[in-house]
Parts: sequence; structure tokens; C-alpha cells
Amino acid sequence: MVIASIDIQNKKVVQLKQGRDFVLERDNPEQLAAEFDRYGEVAVIDLDAAMSGADCKTSGNGEIVKSLLRLAECRVGGGIRTPEQARELVSLGAKKIIIGSAAFRNPAKKGQGASGGEFGLNVDFLEKLANTIGRGRIIAAIDSGPVFRTNTEVSGDSGADGTVSPQGYQIYADGWKTRTGLDLVKTACAAEPYVSEFLFTCVNREGTMTGIDLEPVKLLRGAVSCRITAAGGVSTLEEIQTISELGCDVQLGMALYTGKINLADAFVRSLDWKKSALLPMIAQSNDGQVLMTGFADQEAVSESFKRGNLCFHSRSRNKLWMKGETSGNTLKLRRLRADCDRDAILAIADPAGPVCHTGAWSCFSQDRRYTWEFLQEIIAERFKNPKPGSYTATLDDELVREKVMEEAEELCKAQSHSELVWEAADLLYFATVLMTRAGVNAAEVLDELDRRHKK
Repeated sequence: MVIASIDIQNKKVVQLKQGRDFVLERDNPEQLAAEFDRYGEVAVIDLDAAMSGADCKTSGNGEIVKSLLRLAECRVGGGIRTPEQARELVSLGAKKIIIGSAAFRNPAKKGQGASGGEFGLNVDFLEKLANTIGRGRIIAAIDSGPVFRTNTEVSGDSGADGTVSPQGYQIYADGWKTRTGLDLVKTACAAEPYVSEFLFTCVNREGTMTGIDLEPVKLLRGAVSCRITAAGGVSTLEEIQTISELGCDVQLGMALYTGKINLADAFVRSLDWKKSALLPMIAQSNDGQVLMTGFADQEAVSESFKRGNLCFHSRSRNKLWMKGETSGNTLKLRRLRADCDRDAILAIADPAGPVCHTGAWSCFSQDRRYTWEFLQEIIAERFKNPKPGSYTATLDDELVREKVMEEAEELCKAQSHSELVWEAADLLYFATVLMTRAGVNAAEVLDELDRRHKK
């Protein structure tokens, strides 16, 4: 998987070199999140919270982060220091939570430094976090750089004498400002029981576009079995392919914003084409119904992004084909996702009509599954193109509100199972009409219910 990073500072999207030097700024985080979501999860990092000691609730970037959670599949980090803060972000839609300094500091010894025992795996915090949001949602950010023979500041891959000491790599905290003295690999192994993934950042290469240091990535991959996302200095498609072949995901920042790497190309290079030149691609509607399956080569994946409609490779004709290019029943691309082995693709798409060549809604079902979203689509269509005799089209705001109150009362009076089903269906219909007139969609309501469930 290729993950695009959105780093927020002073309510702007920024890119910093080695976490210190300002390089560029953008003021369109929502647009970026919606675009990046087509290619993979989006890493949203609150730099102000991570670097200043403020938490994610007081940094001033909270509303921006919330808006991005409604637009993309996001993993969120920066200033998350309590399980309650993590749970709140999950309830708002965060897929995963990125924990940094809080995982490696003993709060009782804060300010005493590495020699005073300030740093070490905070098992108590990690256990509480896992019990609150689940281990599967936790990513530990292990920002790391090589340990030098001298005490010089990080300025490259070697110390003053040109060599890296046998101590290897250490973890940094507080937005890369503080050396913890914690060994990268040993600490990662100790943390693995509490997390599902590590975000490794090569701090001495971050933002430089000089290439990632692969040695610590290889050391980590050989030491832990959970997922690893590697970042810091990645600047070529060849690096993306190499990191992917190690079994790791890649996070992109500077190379993406400067145009050195294109996300569509990065996605293609992250897939495992060594197993086969054709990978299975499963098309699924946004409400979860499987529509069809086909095969894609590198050209088909690239063209899907370029055209905005799903493309496949026809094995019978041995050529590229876009679904619906003759029938008009295209599959409009929302996002592509690779599976855990990077040898299969899930495509979330909006069908323009029946998907199967037989005229069936999908290649696996004659009819479209009736969902709340489907009901709302029908209602919206009645308002947009009213048919003669359409009852829905006659429901103005005043009338539909009266009907909602009437049906709610009838549902409360219903006694038998069949009466409850009937009256609940009536209430759901009229409530959906009211929502549609007000511009509220079913997905928003379901997201709110999901938020309440996760609080």
C-alpha cells in the first residue's frame, strides 16, 4: 500500500525537511485528502501537537482533522496522549491511530532525560490503549536515526569518523527533537504485542529526497511480523518497489508534493507483479455489494486512475478494455486498494447501470441488494425526474414532516411482529424523504451511528 501524508501546521498542509526546515505549504487539505484516498489510506499528522507538547484537542487543528476523516480513510497521529483522545478520533472515523512519544516515555520521569530513566516502553499506556480501541487500530511511530560514535547532531548517515557505531539505530521523540537512547529493533520487538503496525521514519533522510536508509527497514522486517510502513527520503519508484518487495508499505511526503513521484505510478509499482503479469481485480459498490471480478495488468491499473473508470485486461482478446465502453454501464472509480500480499486489487466503484453482460445488476446477483442507500437513490430520482402519479414527488417539506410524526406514533402503537415491520418500513421511508429533501444522506447517519458505537 502507498500512503500519502498530510502534515498540518498552523492549519496549513506543510512539508518540513527533517522535521525542522519549512519547504512548502498548501491550503487545500480537503481537496488533497479526497484525491489521495483513491490510492490508499491517508496519514494525517498534527505537527503542532506532535512538536509543541500540546495535545490533539488543543493544537488548533482539530476541526481540520475532523473534516478530513469524513473525506478519506485516514490514519491519524500527533499529540495523542490518552486512550480517550484515541477513542474520540476513532469515533469520528479514524481507521487507525498513530502513537509516538507517549509510547516511549515514562510520564513519572518526564524531563529527566535518557540518563534519568525518562524513556522506555510505556506498557501501561499501550495496554490501556489496546483495551480502549483494539490492538488492530494502533500504529506505533518509531522515528529513528543511526547512533554515531560521536555526540554530533544528526546530519547524515555517519558520524564524524564516517562510520555508524555498533549500537545501530535509536528512536527519537517529541517530533524528532529528543534522542531517547532506545534501540530501534529491541524496542519494536517489545512493543509488537500491543500494536498492529509500525510507522518507521528515517529522520536523517526525511524531507531530503535523497533516498531512504534501507538497512533499518530490513532489520525491522526481520525482527517483527506485524505490518511496517516505511518513510523518510523516498524519492523514486524503484525505492517504492524495493520497499514493497521487503513486505512493507510506503508513506510519501516531499516527493509527492514536489511532483517527483506520481501516486498512480507509485500504486502500480507497489503491487507484486512478479507472481503474475495479471492480478485479479474485484469491483465492489460503495455499499459493499460485489459487482464483478476481472484481471488487470499494469496498463489497466494506470488507465483506471487516468480515466476515472475501471479498466481491465481482456484475456480472450489480449487487450485493454474499459468496463462499459460499449454499453455505457461504466464503473466510476472511487478508490483502489491492494490486499495484504499486494497481488490482488479491490476496486470501490459506482456502477452506471447493470454490471453483468447478461443484464443482471452484478455478475453474482440478478438484482441489486436493497439497502438504505438504494432507497435514498430511488427517492432522489423521484424528486429529480418525477414520474406521473409519483407519490414521493408530491411530498413537500410540511407534508413529509407530518407523515414522519404520524408514522412514528403508529410504530409506537404497533403490537405484532408484522405490524412492527410494516410501520417501521413506513417510518424509514418518510424519514428518508425528509433527509433527502434536507440534503442529508444515509451514509452520514450511518457514520454518526458508527461514531456513537465507538465512543
